[in-house]
Amino acid sequence: MNLEKRIDWAVPTALLLLSVVPVLAGFVRLSGLVAGGPATPENTRFIASPLPILVHLLSATLFCLLGAFQFSSTFRQSSLDWHRLTGRLLVPFGLFAGLSGLWMTEMYPIDLQQQGVLLYSVRLLVGSAMVLSIVISLLAILRRDIAKHRAWMIRGYALGQGAGTQALLGIPWMLAFGALSGLPRDVLMSAAWMINLALAEWIIRR
Repeated sequence: MNLEKRIDWAVPTALLLLSVVPVLAGFVRLSGLVAGGPATPENTRFIASPLPILVHLLSATLFCLLGAFQFSSTFRQSSLDWHRLTGRLLVPFGLFAGLSGLWMTEMYPIDLQQQGVLLYSVRLLVGSAMVLSIVISLLAILRRDIAKHRAWMIRGYALGQGAGTQALLGIPWMLAFGALSGLPRDVLMSAAWMINLALAEWIIRR
């Protein structure tokens, strides 16, 4: 593989690595729900109403993993049919992830130490923006507006990848200071989405 191809695959590889922690955490939670593990303060709401979290985990995982490959121009150009098929799958996966995230934010009872007013508000904004971005992207590609489609899909993907950046920021915090809760948790998790959006805008405009 020459240098140009290595550089081209650097972004998808980084995005796949960014997805590792939330994907593994999601499957641990999923296996616990399926196996009927013991109830804890963190999972009681999921046990009481498991469908939304199951939909969210599966759709967000597929959205993040499949979406990473769309950032390789080599992949898009050499596998155009696969690119289109993946794109058709990403739209429903992204919409399910965003809508289920909104439902959980609004309907699940969450302790204030795990979600304060700031994080609650940001989650509603992010979920709505993710859904809107994907819808705008879909409408754009139906009109053959490739540039607009690309820009809005990148924004939607950046918002969908929030959990990866949250893990990247949260793990060092927990190693240094212990459990992440209250206002620091709200600020750190919200900052992750802002970082992702800033990177998305840089990619779109470069």
